[in-house]
This record gives sequence, structure tokens and C-alpha cells, in this order.
Amino acid sequence: MTPPGPVGDRFRRFRERLAAEGSDRPPVGDERPSGEASGRRGRRRGGGEELRVPEAEFTSYYGRPILKGPVWKWDIAAYLFTGGLAAGSSLLAAGGQLTGRPALRRAGRVTALAAVSASAVFLVRDLGRPARFHHMLRVAKPTSPMSMGTWILTAYGPAAGVAAIAEAAGVLPRHGLLGLAGRALPPIGHAAGLIAAGTAPALATYTGVLLADTAVPSWHEAYPELPVIFAGSALASGAGVGLLAAPPAQAGPARRMAVAGAALELYGTHRVETRLGLLSEPYRLGRPGRLLRAARLLTVGGVAGALLGRRSRVVGALSGTALLAASVLTRFGIFYGGVASARDPRYTVVPQRERVEARRSGMDLPSDRAAPPSV
Repeated sequence: MTPPGPVGDRFRRFRERLAAEGSDRPPVGDERPSGEASGRRGRRRGGGEELRVPEAEFTSYYGRPILKGPVWKWDIAAYLFTGGLAAGSSLLAAGGQLTGRPALRRAGRVTALAAVSASAVFLVRDLGRPARFHHMLRVAKPTSPMSMGTWILTAYGPAAGVAAIAEAAGVLPRHGLLGLAGRALPPIGHAAGLIAAGTAPALATYTGVLLADTAVPSWHEAYPELPVIFAGSALASGAGVGLLAAPPAQAGPARRMAVAGAALELYGTHRVETRLGLLSEPYRLGRPGRLLRAARLLTVGGVAGALLGRRSRVVGALSGTALLAASVLTRFGIFYGGVASARDPRYTVVPQRERVEARRSGMDLPSDRAAPPSV
């Protein structure tokens, strides 16, 4: 049998030193304060340096992130906002249509068409080639938020476009073919507006499901809250359009949308900033934290102005601007918070270890940190 090498000698001496320290422990009947006992156990006999395992450092090979971070840029964050704005504007237009408020209906329909057009531009910019959007329509996969989002946009876009074009019926001549088109457009626009409004909730929330379906830690863990935040942000942005474009006498539905949207948005952002433990940090620190705090202040100010300045067109316009700005900041804050969590290894390693420990505790499995058996 070969003699033990230097490593074996050091390990044997380390075990002997631990055994010697254990012999210094007091008998069971001799009670000492817990601080004194722990101090005696953590020190060498006769004083000296404390025996500790060094603190773990969260690093990765070659200093690279553990996860491959999202390749999306600012245009996807802008796409999140314009999609929500289109959805909220269609709901605003439907409210104006059903309650006989033409200013709200007109503003909502025109804004919805402009916003969904901007969404298509941002999406194609990210995809690189327009044909890639077309290729995604070759299959419908219910388990893929991206596939479902493509079909939602395909159903929503034409309906929003027809509803907006119908607003031009008032400027067409009353006679001839154009007059016939002018008389046919309003009922067609009403039907298309209701179709767009029926698709709007899915358009407003599918992007939240899309982000939560990724492996990005702070997005994935916030899967219950992201659709709520995006729904509230969509309602608030649509309300902002109504407060900006409609006179105070017709802005009642917009004010109610502002209150509902702000409540959902503030509730959801509060949850992601407090419920996720360590994974809430990216939403509170750095640029995402500043964006979300500013969005919260603008949301509260916009709702307060909408409720208190009911008879003032200027206050209503300022409130609508604040709500639109808050929606932009919320989307960018959520986006950059997820990107930050993918770059730091802590947000991947620590939650994984906590989940493993929780499963081990629930199944009564031995811990990896248990002392090795004596030889």
C-alpha cells in the first residue's frame, strides 16, 4: 500500500485538529451561553485564527454570464408599449362608440391604427426581414406565446385599420360611388371596432406571457404579475389618449379607464418589487428602478389630475400626457429589469439553490453540507 501523499497528510492533520477541538467541549450538564459556546467551537485551542469556509463568489467561466441574455434591444421595449397603446386605444374607441361619444371613438381608432403600425415596424426591425413574420403564419402553436402573438396581431391589425378608415366617411361626398362608400363605412367601422376591441385584451397581455416564458430569471419568476402590469399599462395609455383628445364632457370613460389601469399597474409593479425576493432587486436598483419609480409618480399624478380636473381641458391634457409617459417608463423598466437579471450570475444561482434546498427539505433528503463520515 502506497504511503499517503502531502494532501492526505494535510487532511489527516485537519481531522485530528477538529477532534482535539471537539474534546474541549463542556459536558452536557455544564451549560454555557450560546455565544460563548459558538465562539469556543469556532476557534482553535489556545486562541488563534477562526476556522471558516470562505464566502462563495458568484462567478462563471471566463467571467461570462451563466445565461445567454436576451438579444432584444430598445425596439422590443418600444414594441411592448405600442402594442399596449393600440389595445387600450381600441377599448377606448369601443367605449366611445357604445356610449355615443364621437371624439373618444375617433381618437381611439386613429391612435390604434398608428400604434399597431408602429408595432409592426418595431417587430420587423427586430426580426430583420419582413418575410420572417409571414413565415410564422405557416403554423399555429398554442403553446408558443410568439406564435399566438403573431396570430393576434394578424387578427387585430386589419380590424383596427378598417375601423380607422371608417372615420373618413364624414369627408366623402354624398353622391356617386364615393357617397355609397361613405354610407357603407360607418356600420362596417362599428363592426370592425368591436372586433378590434374584442382582440385587444389578448394583444395587451400576450407580451407579458411572452417575457415570462423565457429563462430570464426576473421575467420568468414574475409570470403571474407581468400580464397584469401590461393590461393596466394598456388601459392607462388608452385613457391618456382619451384625456388628450376628447373634451372634458366626453372624457368620462377615459377617466374610468385611467383609474382601473392605474390600479392594475401599481399593484403589479408593487408585487414584482416585493414578492420575488432576490429577483425583485433588478426592478428596484439601477436604471430599471429609476424608470419604475418615475412611472409610479406619473401614474399617480395622472390619475389625480384626471379625477380632480374634470372640467379643465388643460389639466386633462396634462394628465393624459403623464399617463402615456408612465406607460412608456413602465414597459422600459420591466424590460431592462429582466435584462439586468440575466447578466448577473447571482440571480440564476441563488434561486436555484433555494429551490433545491426546499425540495430536499420537503423530501427529507440528506443535505450536501452534512459532515463526512469518520474513517
